[in-house]
Amino acid sequence: MALFSKKPKAQKIHHLDELKPMLASGKPVLIDFMQVNCGPCQIMDGIVNELAREYGESAHIVKVDVTKVSGAAQVFNVRSTPTFVLVGRTPAKRSKKASRAKKAARSDGRISARWRTSGLVKKDQLTRVLESNGAFRPAD
Repeated sequence: MALFSKKPKAQKIHHLDELKPMLASGKPVLIDFMQVNCGPCQIMDGIVNELAREYGESAHIVKVDVTKVSGAAQVFNVRSTPTFVLVGRTPAKRSKKASRAKKAARSDGRISARWRTSGLVKKDQLTRVLESNGAFRPAD
């Protein structure tokens, strides 16, 4: 009986190279750019950990401390914390023009920021974004 079992939390990233295998998995990756001494970041910390528990293996929920991970703020153009970025693969274009011009093959599989916002965000908004990009809550 696990009375005090350890609950899963969002994964902390210490280097940007740790994101590459997550992006290659094809699952949506929600990145929380935060700072330890930021009040709004501390409020969002609990919500981000709840999302990590709820979505389990269907999505990657990660935290990046912009003061400790060099280059993270520059690569993702983070101006304030907390900033949330959902990264995923772009879907193939289905228009007739794109298929005629053969641009659809070029856009397949490219990694791009699908959604981003800064500041305090409601949990249901983060939930909608994750689910619209393929994440799901496993049945208990």
